[in-house]
Amino acid sequence: MVATQFITRFGRANTLIHRSPLGQTVRRWASTGGDVEVTVREALNTALDQAMERDPRVVILGEEVAQYQGAYKVTKGLLEKYGTERVIDTPITEQGFAGLGVGAAFTATRGSEPRGGALRPVVEFMTWNFAMQAIDQIVNSAAKTHYMSGGRIKVPIVFRGPNGAAAGVAGQHSQCYAAWYGHVPGLKVVMPFDAEDAKGLLTAAILDDNPVCVLEDEIMYGRSFKVSEQVMKPDFVVPLGKAKVARSGSDCTVVALGRYVGLALQAAEELQAEDGIQVEVINLRTIRPIDDQTIIESVMHTHRCVTVEGGFPQSGVGAEICARILESPAFDYLDAPCERVTGADVVMPYAKNLEERALPSVDDVKRAVRRQCSRPGLEAAANRAAVLAGQS
Repeated sequence: MVATQFITRFGRANTLIHRSPLGQTVRRWASTGGDVEVTVREALNTALDQAMERDPRVVILGEEVAQYQGAYKVTKGLLEKYGTERVIDTPITEQGFAGLGVGAAFTATRGSEPRGGALRPVVEFMTWNFAMQAIDQIVNSAAKTHYMSGGRIKVPIVFRGPNGAAAGVAGQHSQCYAAWYGHVPGLKVVMPFDAEDAKGLLTAAILDDNPVCVLEDEIMYGRSFKVSEQVMKPDFVVPLGKAKVARSGSDCTVVALGRYVGLALQAAEELQAEDGIQVEVINLRTIRPIDDQTIIESVMHTHRCVTVEGGFPQSGVGAEICARILESPAFDYLDAPCERVTGADVVMPYAKNLEERALPSVDDVKRAVRRQCSRPGLEAAANRAAVLAGQS
């Protein structure tokens, strides 16, 4: 089995992907059914509420999180329920309140047992663009303290807020920080797409003993998704570091981040209807650590890969995924070079028509997949089979 070969070579012990004869993928961390309609905003709010009810050490701080109930109403109702000592409005100083959160999260340990009364803060940034004011606290304090203390101090903190391009907010409010923070050892970084992702990933982030950056999307807060009842229960968790195969296919793998998962799914449906191309769509979910196993197994199955993200092309998440494929056993299975669909390599324009052209579109994804599938894949497969037959 391909999965067995991968684990043997790389020494991994992650849960395998189990494919049915029809190519469908079964993963225990995806909900089943769709009986409840929930917005991403409601899913995040529920995750925060349940975490605060479960653990009195969970506190929320940030600009307008209390009386105004959050710039995007994600913290709605929490001040009334938990009071001003646990839902805390801060001054407009990202470096200041991020530093307060990091210090409050420091948990000294003796052996494996925690000491002291440290908190588990959730720090909200009005936008991740403003978090650049706090990058020293996030990278040098939160991410590095566990390592630099020889494992004696844990930093269980969550940084969350909207990331990436919105609508008409121009260059200083439109950047994607997935690659920025995904570069840093000591951080975990997640990017939810739908309500299931938002609820499960934020819950997992708050439970984790490491600093976690949750990169949400302003455009997605009001979007509704059907989820099963289990998603809204307190014990539903999406494990960090595990991707989700959102759609099974056999012709090309598309790995997408955040709201661009929706773009990839739409492109996949249209490609099947128009060209009969079967696209497998992977919702990456976690930027750091990346789920290598799911991606590599899928590429071994489809022999092609396209990545889709809204960030800049240079040194992006897609570039990292392509590099990992080239350095893995999947390289020998490729029938075409990996291809990236990204945001344009420009400062985000303010004009609506230019803004639209600076971001990936469904047509961009379709063109990339068609280029992949127009390669001489059948001939390459036949040649590979002939070589293997000659060696036997």
